[in-house]
Amino acid sequence: MKIVAIGAHPDDIEIGIAGMTAQWTEDGVEVLYVDLTRAELSSNGDVVTRSKEAETADLVLGTRRVNLGFPDRGLTGDATQVEALVRLIRTERPTHVLYPYGVDRHPDHGACARLVEEALFNAGIRKFMPDVPAYRPASVYQYMINAHATPDVCIDISPTIERKLDALRAYASQFTPVDGVATPLTDAYLERVLARERHFGSLIGTEYAEGLMTTRPYVVTKAGELA
Repeated sequence: MKIVAIGAHPDDIEIGIAGMTAQWTEDGVEVLYVDLTRAELSSNGDVVTRSKEAETADLVLGTRRVNLGFPDRGLTGDATQVEALVRLIRTERPTHVLYPYGVDRHPDHGACARLVEEALFNAGIRKFMPDVPAYRPASVYQYMINAHATPDVCIDISPTIERKLDALRAYASQFTPVDGVATPLTDAYLERVLARERHFGSLIGTEYAEGLMTTRPYVVTKAGELA
């Protein structure tokens, strides 16, 4: 089992799936976080600070991380961006890929979703970039950043909710800046994420949960595997 999670900016993936990430790494599963941009246009903080915050979050969660350096607010899905992501997917060969749910208030999150979908499709085409063998992951899911949609799958993260919060607190320049401007992220954002995870937990009878959207039906090979 190997996870590749993709986000537009450092902190996107943590908002969506830091709780389940902590569970994977505790079990020895390799998790790679892929940030498409360095978030250079963010209202608060700067690239150097954000990079250091991401490193701190990685230490909290036990993740490996790469940044593809695409331009912030420039996720156009052009051939260069698609090819870079295809190469990464084929090189890493993850069993599971997670990326943002496309319905989100931030345009970059939707653009990230469309770019990943293009790359996932092309990654499986043998004659596309034939210098790297074609590959398709076993499963693909979408995680939520700002969305509050009803999830298709809920994962109990009650045992790792504090590690999720610790990973998010690492991004102080975004959520609790000392000398910053007001943004949606500075308006009790972590409290709202916590409330969402509490709501998702209530859907499955746990204290906290993270929600995923599926892009295809969830596979159960035997009736006895039904949860």
